[in-house]
Amino acid sequence: MNRRTFLKSVPALTILAAARPNLTEVVKQKNESYGEAVKAAIPSPNLEPIALIPPQTDGGKSVLAALQERKTTRNIRDEKLLPQMLSNLLWAAWGVNRKSGPFGQVGRTAASASNSQEIDLYVVLPEGTYLYEAVSHRLDPVVAGDLRPKVSAHDRGGDMTKAPVILIYVVDIAKYAKSKFQEPGMRDAEIQKSYYNVATGLIAGNVYLFAASQGLAAWFHNCNKPALAAELKLRPQQRVLYAQTVGLPA
Repeated sequence: MNRRTFLKSVPALTILAAARPNLTEVVKQKNESYGEAVKAAIPSPNLEPIALIPPQTDGGKSVLAALQERKTTRNIRDEKLLPQMLSNLLWAAWGVNRKSGPFGQVGRTAASASNSQEIDLYVVLPEGTYLYEAVSHRLDPVVAGDLRPKVSAHDRGGDMTKAPVILIYVVDIAKYAKSKFQEPGMRDAEIQKSYYNVATGLIAGNVYLFAASQGLAAWFHNCNKPALAAELKLRPQQRVLYAQTVGLPA
């Protein structure tokens, strides 16, 4: 192609380019058109840690009032919790409430055998699943994408796939051996089972009371343990136990 022919072709190429915007522009236009719903539908392959807002440690209904209103609510709206509410929820469930606890570790809002803190709390959000790190009060990314449809073991009424938060309770058996106080039951498999089931119940109870005090819905339930263990890439000494769905009541 000589220079004259090339110059004649430039206007045609320009028109063609204008008629066919590139993919980036198309996606941008769609995002602007449909808003955050479009962005949320495309999970990020690289989740970033979430630094939670410092928790509010006062307010809400009294303990007695929360006990009066504590209940299981399975119908939960898909509306996201505000960042402050999510922060408060996780702190109330399993956060650090004192720097100096038993056996040289921090103290937390729920008890555990010899303060072993054997329960890992995974937080399933629409955009991904995170591990709650209580000491730094942050969420560390584990799996990108929406894991909510894989949580349920079977249909028990209520649609957890739309709930804004699902907590997954996972025990890490290895933490028993790391406890600074090694009473005999810490290495007995059957006693360990009673320990981690009680520990989970204590955390779940905190969640129920927090939900009652704040007008939230909460539902403690079974879950698809094999599927979640695979998705979370758990170590052999980690076991999925239960799940708890939280959000605004429908």
